[in-house]
Parts: sequence; structure tokens; C-alpha cells
Amino acid sequence: MTAVTDFLASRFEGHKALRRDIHAHPELGFKETRTAALIAERLRAAGYEVVEGVGTTGLVATLSRGAGPTIGLRADMDALPMDEETNLPHASKTPGVFHGCGHDGHTVSLLATAEALAAEGGFSGTLRMIFQPAEEGLGGGLRMIEEGLFERFPCDLVYGFHNMPLLPLGTATVRPGPAMASADEFKVTFTGKGGHAAMPHLSKDCALALSELTVALQRLVARGVDPLRSAVLSVTQIHVGQAHNVIAGSGWLGGTVRTLGAEERDFVEAGMHRLAKAVALAHEMEVEVTYTRGYPPLVNDSAVATRVAEGLRASPVVEMVEDVPPIMAAEDFAYMLEKVPGAYLNFGMAKEGEANPMVHNPAYDFRDELIPVIAATMVELVRAELPET
Repeated sequence: MTAVTDFLASRFEGHKALRRDIHAHPELGFKETRTAALIAERLRAAGYEVVEGVGTTGLVATLSRGAGPTIGLRADMDALPMDEETNLPHASKTPGVFHGCGHDGHTVSLLATAEALAAEGGFSGTLRMIFQPAEEGLGGGLRMIEEGLFERFPCDLVYGFHNMPLLPLGTATVRPGPAMASADEFKVTFTGKGGHAAMPHLSKDCALALSELTVALQRLVARGVDPLRSAVLSVTQIHVGQAHNVIAGSGWLGGTVRTLGAEERDFVEAGMHRLAKAVALAHEMEVEVTYTRGYPPLVNDSAVATRVAEGLRASPVVEMVEDVPPIMAAEDFAYMLEKVPGAYLNFGMAKEGEANPMVHNPAYDFRDELIPVIAATMVELVRAELPET
């Protein structure tokens, strides 16, 4: 690995500058035209065959060196619709758009990986570098798949990764099986009868019905889901009423559901419909339930994740963190893992004695020192799966 680490060290200042440039010019999902163009230019210069416009603004770069399997490596490129509060010299120049999840760092880390593998070799097979748009809630991974990602660019394995401010810099982790949750949205609307607050008996009170349903929904998880399995149901919005002396005749609540398994996902969705209808019946109201399924659970292939974990334990670059539990956030790399076996890694980013804001925090910034750590580790994993023949 000495040649690879030396190569990455020699390119570090350039990679840092590129990462900060992308950070200063963030782009929302399906609008990553500037970012994709910068990356495509660098990949072509490194010797990759690049196809742009995959999944609207995504791109796939291919490099073959001898016979062997094909591995896909994926990074996300989009920013978040939020304001930055870091006051850094490279802070976002676009109001309301901010790389608050580190996708700028992911993009440059995968570029660094691609450049190192092209320059240093050490593998026999084919690489697919997948730069994906619109991970932040818009399903760019699904869009790429629907446009024939794995038919046009077949892969035997696929890897993804993310930064993790909750783990120390220089560490990494992977787990077999479910690693991240599904992310669904719901909205329940009640229609009753409004009236004067002094004469409630002449009304059908939607505020009361929404309150009862909010409490009842918590029972779905607390008393319906096995405590050794995972589900989260959060009511995050309740909209009802406009005046202190008027009983509202309509209103709605909404929120999110996160699960790690299909059984729990089906149970919560069916239970929500059942409870909403029951509350509406008790209050003699009409009810409409909208349940929208979003990203599925992210499930690592057990055999692939086990091999990755073994590689991390033996790595001179990172220290493997064992037994990290799943997290209930969601990731649209899950769609790719439904099509191709693979694994999703997390790389620690925290430094002792320094502020380490979590992703989606307005004070967050990707740590540039992580770029060569991710790149060197991904090179190791590729070489382990594609040994030279």
C-alpha cells in the first residue's frame, strides 16, 4: 500500500482544493451539473471511459485491467436544501443550499480512489465508478436503476460509503445484514364538523381526534413490534384550528416511519390504516390516510460484508470498529443493494478535542483528512476482490 498512500499524499492538496470548491458551489438533487462535469473531466484524464447523464445528472466511469469480476463503487454528489453556519472561507456561496452531509467529500474520495487505482493498478478486472445524484430524499439511486444502470454497466459487487462524525477519524465499520432503515412518510386527514368552542356538543372535534390518533399510533411500535427488532414511528406535524374559540372541523397529522425489516414495515402501515379508521368511526368523521413508501431498508450482503470486515481488521489504514448497531436513518444506496450484492461502509471523522457536528447540522463540514483514508481503504477492498492474475 505504500505506493498508493504516497500517491494519495502527493494529490492531497489538489483533492482538498477540489472538495472545498465543490463545497462552495453546492447543487441540489438532479442539478449537479457543475459537480458532475468537474469529476468527468478528472476521470477521463485518469483513463476512464465516462458516460454522463445517467439518472439525469449522474455518471458512470469504467476502467478494465485484465480478466476478472466487475466492482462498482458509488458516491453521492448532491447537497441539502439548508443554510450553512460554519463561516469558513469555503462556505456555500448559494443561499439555502449546503453540503451538510459530506457528499462533497464522498465525491472527491471516490475520485481519489479512481485515480489511485488507475495510476497504481494492482487489480485484475473491471471498475465502475458510480457518481450518483439526488440521494437526499429524491431517490437518485432508484432513478439510475430505472434507467438501466446495472443492465448498461453490469456489476458483480457494489460498494458504498459514508462519513460518520460519531466515530473517530481513522476508524471504519461495516455490518452484515440490515444496516440502515427504510424511510416512509404518512399523512392522516380528518374531516368532522366545526363549531363554537362554547358548544362542543354541536361539533365533531378534529383536534381531539388527532390527539387520540397521535397517542394510539405510538402503541403500534410499543405493543406491536418485537422489542428485539426495530421500528420508529414519529408524528412530526399536527395542523388543526385557527382561532381559540373555534372547534376545528378538519385537520391533519403527518410524520415518518423507519423500520429495518419488511415485516415491521407492513405491520406499521396496516396498523396505521386500522387505527385511523377506528378513531374516525368513534368520532363520526371521515378520514383519509396517505402512506408513501420511500427508501427501503439498506441490507448488506452477509458474505460480502463479512469479507469487508475481515479486510478492515487487517488494514494498515483504518481500525475496524466492531458491533456498531444499525442506524434508523435511510440511504438510497439500498436500491442498488437490492439489485447487486455488496456492502455499505461508514468511516469515522471525529477528532478528539475538536467540534464534530453531526451531518445535517448547519455547523457541519467534511474533514479533508478523511479523503485519503477512504480512498486507500477502498483501494484495498478492490484489490482484495480483484487480485492480479
